[in-house]
Amino acid sequence: MRKHVLNRTITMFATCIVALAACSRSPWPPPPASRIETVVDSLHGVAFEDDYRWLEDQASAETRAWITAQNAYAETIVDSSDVRDRLRARLRELMDVPETGSVRKAGSYEYFTLRRAGEEAERVYRRPAPAAGDSSKPDPAGLYEVVLDPASFDPAYRTILEVLNFSRDGRTMMYAVRQGGQDETEIRFRDLTLGQDLEDRLPRALYGGVEFDENGKGFTYVHRSREEGPRLRHHEFDQAAAHDEILYGEGLPPTAFLSADLADSAQLRILGVQHGWASNDVYLQNPRTGAVRTLIADSQAHVSARWHDGGIWILTDLGAPRYRLAVADPARPGPGQWKTILAEGDDVLESYAFIDGKIYATYLHDVGDRIRIFEMDGTPAGEMEMPPGTTAGIRAGGEGRALLTLSGHLLPATTWAVDLASGTRTISDSSKVPFDATGFTIDQVWFASKDGARSPMYVVHREGLALDGTHPTILTGYGGFNLALKPGFSAATAAWIEMGGVWAVATLRGGSEFGEGWHRDGMLENKQHVFDDFIAASEQLIRDGYTSPDHLGISGGSNGGLLVASAMTQRPDLYRAVLCTYPDLDMVRFFTFSRTNNAPALLEYGDARIPAQFEAIRQYSPYQNVRDGVHYPAVMLATGDLDTRVPPLQARRMTAKLQVATGSGLPVILWYDTRGGHAAGRGRPLSLRIEDTTRELAFLAGQLGLTPAN
Repeated sequence: MRKHVLNRTITMFATCIVALAACSRSPWPPPPASRIETVVDSLHGVAFEDDYRWLEDQASAETRAWITAQNAYAETIVDSSDVRDRLRARLRELMDVPETGSVRKAGSYEYFTLRRAGEEAERVYRRPAPAAGDSSKPDPAGLYEVVLDPASFDPAYRTILEVLNFSRDGRTMMYAVRQGGQDETEIRFRDLTLGQDLEDRLPRALYGGVEFDENGKGFTYVHRSREEGPRLRHHEFDQAAAHDEILYGEGLPPTAFLSADLADSAQLRILGVQHGWASNDVYLQNPRTGAVRTLIADSQAHVSARWHDGGIWILTDLGAPRYRLAVADPARPGPGQWKTILAEGDDVLESYAFIDGKIYATYLHDVGDRIRIFEMDGTPAGEMEMPPGTTAGIRAGGEGRALLTLSGHLLPATTWAVDLASGTRTISDSSKVPFDATGFTIDQVWFASKDGARSPMYVVHREGLALDGTHPTILTGYGGFNLALKPGFSAATAAWIEMGGVWAVATLRGGSEFGEGWHRDGMLENKQHVFDDFIAASEQLIRDGYTSPDHLGISGGSNGGLLVASAMTQRPDLYRAVLCTYPDLDMVRFFTFSRTNNAPALLEYGDARIPAQFEAIRQYSPYQNVRDGVHYPAVMLATGDLDTRVPPLQARRMTAKLQVATGSGLPVILWYDTRGGHAAGRGRPLSLRIEDTTRELAFLAGQLGLTPAN
C-alpha cells in the first residue's frame, strides 16, 4: 500500500463550511476541532484519501489532547438527567449481585472466585475441600481465606486476575495478570503453602493452553506471536524463558490459533490448529517422544476432539454442515476410520456431555437450545423438556444427577438439579438478579433479506404493546466468526424494557445459528450479506409497527461495531442513533494494523492485499464510505488505549471523520477509556461497568426519546 501526503487547504475549508452550517442548525454544541492532514493510499490502483491518519499516533501529545477534549464533549452531549440517574440506579440493582465462580479442587482445598454485593471485583478464595458427595457452592456470606486480592495489585481494580491451573499436588497455582482490557497477560505462579509468588513468570504476551507437568517441575504453554505465529513451548522452573523448548508449531502462521490438551493419563496430547474461524486441523502427539500423527488436516472443516473412555470423540461439520458426532480409535485415527454416533440432523449439534453413561446433546433449533438424550451407541433415549427461546448448559452433577442451567432474554441464569431417573428438577442455584418478567413478552419475528434468505429476530417488550411505530427501540446483532447470538439475560435489556423501550436481537449470516453454510454465507466476499440481513431486520421492525426511523437505534461492539457502522453508512435514513463500541471500521487497511489486530480475523473478514477480497471490502468498509454532507444519525463510539485486538485508532479516526462529514446536525461523540480494551469485560471494575452502560443507554434514550413515562 503506497501513500503520500496531499495539501488540501481548499477542500478542508469547504468541508469546515459544511460542518459549521450543520452545527448552526443543531441544538447541540459543535464537537472539538480535528486537524486535517491528508494522506493518500493507493491499493490495486485505487486511491483512498485519509484526513486523520495523524490520529493513529496514540502516544502523541496532540492525540492525547484530542482524546481529552472528546471525552469532555461526550459528557456534554449525554449530560446529567433524570433518565441517566434512573438508569444508573436500576443498573446497579441489576448488576451488583453476588457472583461466585466455578469451584476447583486442588490438594486439600477448593478454590473459587467470589464478588460480594458492594464490592468492585472478584477475589480468589479457598476453603477446605468438603466431604465426598458434598457439592454445595460457597455462600457469598461465608468467611473464606483470601488467596488473591486484586486491590493489592491495583487499588483502582483495573488490573484483572485470572486463575489458570494448579499443579498436580495442589501446592502451586498458575494465574494471569492483565492490565485493563488488554489481550496480553503476564503469567505468574504462587506457592500456596507460603502464600508468595515464585520468581518464575512469563512476560506480558499472548498465551493459551497453560498446563503443569505431571511432576510439577515445569509446564507447557502456547505462546501466540503476531509476527511468527503460535508455538507450543515447555518451561522448566528456574530456567530463563528464552531457553524454553518448542514442542510444536514451527511454521504455523500468525493467522492460526493453537491449542494443546493432555489426555489418556498424559499419554496423549491432542493438538488443535484453528485457521481463522472456518476450519481446524487436529494432531495427536506423544508427550514423551514428541512424535506427531495426523487425526485430520486440510479438510476445510471444523473438528473438535476430546478423549473419553479410550476413544477420541469428534464433533465436526465434515460432510455435515449442521455437525455430527463421531468416535475414532487412537490407533487408527484417520477420518476414514471414524464411526458416526450422532448423524447430522435438521438442527445444529452444538455440544455434548457424557452423563451417567448417556450422551446429552445440545442442539440449536431456530436460535433456541434443545437437549436430546442418546445411548452411547447413538440410540435415541429421550429429550429434556425446555422452555422455548432459551440457552441451555448441562453437566454431570453426581451419580444419577445432572445440573441444567437455563438463561433467556427474560430469564437470568438459573441452575436446576435434575434427578435423571424421575426427571424431577429442584433449583440448585437461583439467580440473585432482582428482575420480574411479569408483564413482558418475547416475539420471534422472521424477516427476509435482500436475496430472500430468511432469519429470525427476538423482540422483547412489554405485553400489550401498541404497534404504532412510536417505541424507542434498540436493535443489535453480530453476524460473524461462527458465533451464535443466543438468548441470554442482559441488565441493559432489562433496564431498557422496564422504561418502556423495545429491545431486538437479529440473527444474521456469518454466525453459526444454522450451520457452516450460514457462517460461510457471511464471511469474506459474502460479508455484505450480514449488513443486508441487519438492514432487512431494521425494515421489518418499522414495517411491523414496533418503531420508526425516528425512534430506531442500533447497537453493536467489535465485529458488531463493524455491523452497525456499515448499516449506518449504507442506510443512514433508517436510524436515529448508533452505539458503536470497540469496533473494526477501516477494513481496507486492517491488514496493516499488525501490532494490535487479531491476525486470524483476516481469514474471516478478508485481506485487502488479495484483489478479489479487496473489491468486496472496499464496498462496505465504513471508514472509506463516509461521505460529506450525508445526514447521518447521532453516533456514539467507544474504545480504549488497551484494545490490542481491535485497534482503537479506527474509532478515533472515524469519530473525527464523521464529526466533520455529517450534515444532520446530530451529535457524533467518542467515549475513550485509557485503560479499556477488548478482554475481561473491557477491563473494568463493577462501578465502571455500571457507569459505561448507563452512559451508553442514556445517550440512546436521549436520542430516541425514551423517558420513564414511555
